[in-house]
Amino acid sequence: MNIELTLELEQLVEKKLNSGSYNSANDVVIEAMHLLIDRDLAKVEVRKKIADGVKSARAGRMVDGEEFMAQMIAELDDEVRAEEEMSKQVLTIKV
Repeated sequence: MNIELTLELEQLVEKKLNSGSYNSANDVVIEAMHLLIDRDLAKVEVRKKIADGVKSARAGRMVDGEEFMAQMIAELDDEVRAEEEMSKQVLTIKV
């Protein structure tokens, strides 16, 4: 298969090759295709979650947005604190 790239995309492939992250232009294109597949799968997942949310809302199963966000922020804060504690313990052990 032959692929024609715009000058801009060709320069991007060259830049990636020159960075040393890829061994060939083929490797760059393969990685790009994998990322495209991942993006398409993510879109499908987001659409499914939206459909599930709409279905839940229509069934009357809803959560207050502000309450939900407060809970999410609290959970994230807890995770950050736990990670900070873990890093302190690791640093203490190394000393």
